[in-house]
Amino acid sequence: MTDQVTVNPIVLQRADPCVLRHEGTYYFTGSHPQYDRIVLRRAERLEDLQAADEVTIWERHADGPQSHLIWAPEIHRVDGAWYVYYAAAPDESVTVDVPGTDDTFNHRVFVLENTADDPFEGAWVERGQVDTGWESFALDATSFTLDDAQYLVWAQQHPDVKGHSNLYIARMANPWTLATPAVELTRPEYDWETSGFWVNEGPSVLVRDGRVFLTYSGAATGIDYAMGLLTADAGADLLDPASWTKSADPVFVSDPAAGQYGPGHNSFTQTPDGDAVLVYHARTYTEITGDPLRDPNRHARAQVLPFDADGNPVWGTPVPDTRPVPTSTEILPADGAF
Repeated sequence: MTDQVTVNPIVLQRADPCVLRHEGTYYFTGSHPQYDRIVLRRAERLEDLQAADEVTIWERHADGPQSHLIWAPEIHRVDGAWYVYYAAAPDESVTVDVPGTDDTFNHRVFVLENTADDPFEGAWVERGQVDTGWESFALDATSFTLDDAQYLVWAQQHPDVKGHSNLYIARMANPWTLATPAVELTRPEYDWETSGFWVNEGPSVLVRDGRVFLTYSGAATGIDYAMGLLTADAGADLLDPASWTKSADPVFVSDPAAGQYGPGHNSFTQTPDGDAVLVYHARTYTEITGDPLRDPNRHARAQVLPFDADGNPVWGTPVPDTRPVPTSTEILPADGAF
């Protein structure tokens, strides 16, 4: 097995990190701290992503439903094309989307497509909003393909469920259209998921050795933010909630000894040798000055994810930093100089 990633964080001030390894290259995107664009960078090693050139592939609209708070882009490769799933809002107000539920922002899930071989070339085309079946706060879409079927997993508020967001799954007719109704997989219920806010969000999927591991994040985005886990057999009906087992306890949490707080909103990639890599964001401090939404210092990190003899992930704990990180709320230039 390959040892740990040698340098962390892998990218400064990019929360909600998504890393896709394709044909020997790592492609990276994440939430820009100004929440006004979607960025992309690439490198042959995870350790080199911080120094890689960052390209803006899409910018927010001047007005309308995609004009504010561009959050959590994810890049995926489906049937020879590139897709970015992201959340956007028409404003920065906090409203009650659905009577009887908690206050939320006004995000919906949108999709970009690029059919060029190289995602840094060609045109990124807007494929519009994903119709999830009802209109409410929706974000953090991820996608995976299993047995020639593409699935979408995302977070959304529901009028009949207390809290800000639950996780849903559906099979897709194409990368921007659902083929089946949304099925709820998990809602906030345990103490760790309801600390500060009632939240299940930031899903990511790893398929390995006949099993499907679906991670997600819960609680408010400070020190209590942590990762949970659902598991299913890869041969099961993934649209049946009974196929999934939910862990009662979080699997990845803050580690004061490592100086890492609020780890979550993860993705998965792999080493050149094929070992699983856990990618996530975390902060290095617990006291946030001002609006936490405007604190840019959730940095992207990565570490190899080992498995035990029974094929279960050994989640461990966040690794300490090996490169300097900023602690002020100043937004750094793309190269991270400070």
